[in-house]
Amino acid sequence: MSEQPDIIYTKVDEAPELASGSFLSIIQAFTQVAGIKVGTKDISLAGRIIAQFPDRLKKEQQQPDDLALLGEMVMKPEANIIKLPNISASLPQIKAAVAELQSKGYTLPDYPENPQNDEEKEIKARFDKVMGSAVNPVLRQGNSDRRAAVSVKNYAKSNPHKMGKWSKDSKTSVATMKSGDFFSNEKSATITGQSAGNGRIEFVGADGNTTVLKEKMVMDEGDVVDATKMSRSALRQFFKEQIEEAKKESDVVLSLHMKATMMKVSDPIIFGHGVAVYFEDVFKKHEKVFKELGVNPNNGLGDVYAKIESLPAAQKEEIEADLKACIKNGPDLAMVDSDKGITNLHVPSDIIIDASMAASLRNSGKMWGPDGKEYDTRAMIPDSSYAGIYQAAIDFCRENGEFDPTTMGTVPNVGLMAQKAEEYGSHDKTFEAPGKGVIRVIDGAGQVLHELDVEAGDIFRSCQVKDIPIQDWVKLAINRARASSTPVVFWLDKNRAHDAQMIEKVNRYLKDHDTNGLDIQIMTPVDAMNHALKRAKEG
Repeated sequence: MSEQPDIIYTKVDEAPELASGSFLSIIQAFTQVAGIKVGTKDISLAGRIIAQFPDRLKKEQQQPDDLALLGEMVMKPEANIIKLPNISASLPQIKAAVAELQSKGYTLPDYPENPQNDEEKEIKARFDKVMGSAVNPVLRQGNSDRRAAVSVKNYAKSNPHKMGKWSKDSKTSVATMKSGDFFSNEKSATITGQSAGNGRIEFVGADGNTTVLKEKMVMDEGDVVDATKMSRSALRQFFKEQIEEAKKESDVVLSLHMKATMMKVSDPIIFGHGVAVYFEDVFKKHEKVFKELGVNPNNGLGDVYAKIESLPAAQKEEIEADLKACIKNGPDLAMVDSDKGITNLHVPSDIIIDASMAASLRNSGKMWGPDGKEYDTRAMIPDSSYAGIYQAAIDFCRENGEFDPTTMGTVPNVGLMAQKAEEYGSHDKTFEAPGKGVIRVIDGAGQVLHELDVEAGDIFRSCQVKDIPIQDWVKLAINRARASSTPVVFWLDKNRAHDAQMIEKVNRYLKDHDTNGLDIQIMTPVDAMNHALKRAKEG
């Protein structure tokens, strides 16, 4: 038996330790008799933080950077890793983890939100390596093939979870931007042999000065490279309009749904604008003291309460009273924990869209209100790229009723995510515009590939998809359809710039495969969602 384990089991901190620890024992019991060795690697948030600061810890406290080691392993064909769900940490979660480790004797530095010198900048850079979706882009070097095992599906049918009853009178709806968002501003192009090479992203200010935002952006022939922006002014206007509209509704709570962990640069900023607009009167009145305290709305309302703890009692109570007045005079907010008074705007990592919207859909389209009762919700999803699929699901359930876990079918998913594809790889290509000017993507030939006019605070984002992962994605979809006798639906919208490039590639690479007898379609995300919902409902 080799020293290197045959299978690596990841130690994480999202799944309960009782469950993940028990599962490891079961795996080892089965593999041991076959002479297969199962080892573990620590990719928990605490483990990743500790690994970043060996120079500040005692020898017995230090531990290797297991994520980096696994990152090397996944590039080899013999790699066999069982990756459990891990925390994609928001800043409040990182601070909490650091505080807990410090209380246990780990001499870690505090996270410097506003670094004042080179040392603090270097500390912040280390912490930022573990922030947000730091694990998935490293380990997901292949595309995903997600499906429910027959045994798991049968267990779910035999032990159905609770489903709330849907009413045709449900007021739940999705609110999304009509303009100024990532969808409406997107530009996309496929890199040619002439434009391949090392590109860059730069900001050209109104004064003509150029600042390089990303020095090296490798562009290979066949890559699909996008650029887009979300307008700060349009976003804040959207929030203002939704707050006013929500005030007119009775028995409906206002909620915001983001992906502030995976989209660790853009979405916390968007979330922060939501917080700042809802509590605009407070942020204006106490602007000076908030600046002195380092209050950052991107970290949520919870950050405000945490920072004002250091103020004199009278000043703290005044701010708390002003916050309560905003809540009283504004529309009711959806709650994460009604008993503790934790709102939907408290912590960005509490409202991860694929969890929060799914939970609402399972619960009759409702969310918890301030009084601990359930209410329909006006769900704000600012960017319209995929907001429509949630509205489609709401409309379907309102019309057809809730799903029955004992009879409903399943929808396998083949995801394009290899080599930091799509938004997964956008972290290092996302920037908050420093002023009025132009942000442009320069290709490998030194020519302008994309450029967007920006105002201060606009959020610029560039995504990139390599050609080989696209080819593999198409092949994987065909193989999965053939093996499972299921139709193939590519969720692509010809009216979206990026998707138009992708549709061209999908149609080209489908010709490389035997598709005889297969049902293959390209649908907009909304049409694809309705197609999937209908199939699932029918079992």
